[in-house]
Amino acid sequence: MVRCIRTTGLAVIVTMVAGCAGSGAASPSSGGSPGGPSAGRVNEAAPAARETAAARPEATPRSTARSSSVEDVLAGMSVEEKVGQLFMPVLYGSAATTSSSENQARFGAATPAKVIAKYRPGGVILFPWADNVKNVRQLVALTNGMQKASPGVPLLIGADQENGPISRLAPLVTGLPAAKVIGSTGDPALARRAAEVTGTELRALGVNLDFAPVADVNVNPRNPVIGPRAYGSDPEKVAPMVAAAVKGFHDAGVAATAKHFPGHGDTSVDSHTGLPVIKHSRSQWSKLDAPPFAAAIGAGVDAVMSAHVVMPKLDPSGDPATLSKPILTGLLREKLGFDGVVSTDALNMAGVREKYGDGEVAVRAVLAGADLLLMPPDYPKAHDAVLAAVRSGRISGERLDESVRRLLKLKAARGFLTKAPAADAAEAERVLRSAAHRKIASLITSRAR
Repeated sequence: MVRCIRTTGLAVIVTMVAGCAGSGAASPSSGGSPGGPSAGRVNEAAPAARETAAARPEATPRSTARSSSVEDVLAGMSVEEKVGQLFMPVLYGSAATTSSSENQARFGAATPAKVIAKYRPGGVILFPWADNVKNVRQLVALTNGMQKASPGVPLLIGADQENGPISRLAPLVTGLPAAKVIGSTGDPALARRAAEVTGTELRALGVNLDFAPVADVNVNPRNPVIGPRAYGSDPEKVAPMVAAAVKGFHDAGVAATAKHFPGHGDTSVDSHTGLPVIKHSRSQWSKLDAPPFAAAIGAGVDAVMSAHVVMPKLDPSGDPATLSKPILTGLLREKLGFDGVVSTDALNMAGVREKYGDGEVAVRAVLAGADLLLMPPDYPKAHDAVLAAVRSGRISGERLDESVRRLLKLKAARGFLTKAPAADAAEAERVLRSAAHRKIASLITSRAR
């Protein structure tokens, strides 16, 4: 729990976060999981959550990633390749060699493999509506094929697999309960086990980054976009759940993303279709919204996703947090001390497109402090705008290198800086929806209140 967090300001959050997160996420070597006595019961019920541990390489913690290797890779990249690393688009098709009119229209190249070769993005994100998700063998072949098409630096392959209502890889993966259900158990050990199951299954499919857990505190019952995706409405209960989930993803060797910073829990507007305004004072934000993100950072979260929300008391400019340097750099980096990857929420959402064009949005996001530009609606325009901003000096070479270095460090920390691990279809079919994983889902449901 994070009862050690007080209302005296962000400095207290930063100094206490290691202890707070630790109470929600015991190290794997300790022989137990967070949550006290119930942790032992979860371990007994979950042998298959670690069933592929022997077959997968151990991920290197970010703190021990070989910085020299990162610097070597960075030094060998052209400006165009560095700019490419900042982008994570959706690519259409069920195989890396599948021709799609959508790809041709959006990228000027027909297949995912050709788009990757043309733009050299840092990653891709998977969606069923892009024809990416059909069956286990197809998805393994797709992720392997896209990695093979990526010259030099392997891809981040991401998915929105929160479970519950946001489950992009259903029905291939185990049907775990939503975060709200897990939160209702009051047991962070279950959040850790659920994340480990999900991470194990994602890794078996060739997915190495999950855009989860949700770190929002859902205090508004009219919230149309968060709701059951959050662990609850009490920051002191949500924070240890978030920290435990981060540890669970890391147990599985998958990168985790806390979202949506600085907090999307108190809004009645969906940022997919509009621009929410949250009028929390800085003191309210410190007490209500910040603790789960501070706990995630204390647990070593790989990435934090921004929210397309306006918080005028945190930044009076009227820009959404995704484009706000006072929020992304001032609060997230300088106050909370986060040194990992900052990802935007999808740039095709209405909440970030109200004031600026699609090229300018991408540039402003980088200037605000973002490292990963997710799903720009006009990829060539956004890519060319960022490249032009770098060449003109508006985005300095140093600023570009900061973002690329963070992305490379993430890849190094999860074990695929220079060589992507190949997923195995037969192993994936054995792991996904296994009896032990389904048992964990049933256990969580049985303990929900």
